[in-house]
Amino acid sequence: MNEQELRATVIATLKTIAPEVEEGDLRPDKPLRNQVDLDSMDWLNFLIGLHEKLKVDIPETDYAKLVTLGDVLAYLQSKTK
Repeated sequence: MNEQELRATVIATLKTIAPEVEEGDLRPDKPLRNQVDLDSMDWLNFLIGLHEKLKVDIPETDYAKLVTLGDVLAYLQSKTK
């Protein structure tokens, strides 16, 4: 999966939780939860959705590494190679 496909999958998964999200408004360097106003359950559902779509295990110990959109994409890119 290339970077564009991965980004599209992440955005599509995010939109299942927050359908009002506009991809063009997302900053890769700002905390994603703040940008999209996700509470902890929404965030967990987002990570579970990524796990289901990409078949990538995201251990709870790694959740703190996933703050920005850039963090999420880099993490998933490293796990899907």
